[in-house]
Amino acid sequence: MNDFSSETEGEIVSEIREKITEPPMYKVLLHNDDYTTMEFVVEILMGIFHKTIEDATRIMLNVHKTGQGVCGIYTFEVAETKVETTRELAMERGFPLKSSFEKA
Repeated sequence: MNDFSSETEGEIVSEIREKITEPPMYKVLLHNDDYTTMEFVVEILMGIFHKTIEDATRIMLNVHKTGQGVCGIYTFEVAETKVETTRELAMERGFPLKSSFEKA
């Protein structure tokens, strides 16, 4: 025989659901500079951030015109990885492209 009533089971499930919270999210940003080519920025946006050519071009133009642009919003670990991957690829290709992330 079961020692728990369905009422007790419902209370436990309810308590567990109340304790679960969504992780904080972070915006990944690209920053404009005078040396990184627009083509390379589009390549980064398509390759690392999985943007379409249209979205990548729009974001790249926003970076160019306003000084920075949002590439996406991710959990901390994903944002950190995308910033590091962008930095490494830019260094390999000889570009000073800067990326960062901040709480969304």
